[in-house]
Amino acid sequence: MTRKKAKTVELFPGSRKTARATATIKSGVGKVRINGVPIEIFTPTIARDRILTPLLLAGSLRDSVDLLVEVKGGGFMGQAEASAIAITRAIASFTKDSGFKREITEFDKHFLVGDPRRTEPKKFGGPGPRRRKQKSYR
Repeated sequence: MTRKKAKTVELFPGSRKTARATATIKSGVGKVRINGVPIEIFTPTIARDRILTPLLLAGSLRDSVDLLVEVKGGGFMGQAEASAIAITRAIASFTKDSGFKREITEFDKHFLVGDPRRTEPKKFGGPGPRRRKQKSYR
């Protein structure tokens, strides 16, 4: 009985606000899919550009890997940010190149470490989380 060598699949997480993305990377020809949709026809275009930013910084490496990203939750821009973070982490781990990490960090450090900011909940006594009704005593 012969045993086949199992392929190891690594998953790389990315999150922004309530959007969560998981990227899978393998050697390939440069295919990138977000929830099964090729990146070339992904809309809106501003979100597509944000997702493609780490791939543009990766240069020629983009054509030697295939990326599959599953993302859910949040809005379209939060999903784009989460996807970009997951893609960056996958490429950084795949290449094991500190030069790529340095280049990404110089461009925007949030591609590797994320952004912890969240919206603050509304409180009583005003229309928003901080603003209050003005009062005048004179």
